[in-house]
Amino acid sequence: MSWSDFYLICFLLGFLMSVISLLAGAVDFHLPDVHVHVDLSHVHADAGGAHGPSPFNLTTVAAFLAWFGGTGYLLMRYYGVWHVVALGIAGLSGLGGAAVVFWFLAKVLISREENLNPADYDMIGVLGKVSIPIRQGGTGELIFSQAGTRHVTGARSDDGKPIPKGAEVVVTRYEQGIAYVKRWEDLTGDTVQ
Repeated sequence: MSWSDFYLICFLLGFLMSVISLLAGAVDFHLPDVHVHVDLSHVHADAGGAHGPSPFNLTTVAAFLAWFGGTGYLLMRYYGVWHVVALGIAGLSGLGGAAVVFWFLAKVLISREENLNPADYDMIGVLGKVSIPIRQGGTGELIFSQAGTRHVTGARSDDGKPIPKGAEVVVTRYEQGIAYVKRWEDLTGDTVQ
């Protein structure tokens, strides 16, 4: 086997892995996430993505092989570069291609700001204003802000007492799409003047 054949096999393998990765993402097929952490005393692996994506994943390995193989093949086959120089240039090209793909994966596709925390959407303790007054034993409307977005929901008084329009309230429980609220001043002991 010649160096050109070796580079061509690397390129084809990397290209095939890229196609498999693309198709697996299109049909929502995921392999387990395994991260390898290297320490001076031991090596261990854990599953999960709490620390972000690993630089050693199918996508970056495929990019490395494709760039490494493609560059090496072109250098050996068409430019006749000495095999040691071609190996070095192909290695740098592969690392560069894998680095660009990993940067795009880590910074654009998997953004830490987009991860949802269920606690951010818990209704208990939400502060809002009554937009339609709550009559005694009746239902009104509550406007509140959550995760930077304005929301509206039906509201009832937690103790059954009426609450006027514009009153600041706190959600004490949330059941079947209805927020049960108490007036803010009832909870803090302050009186409106």
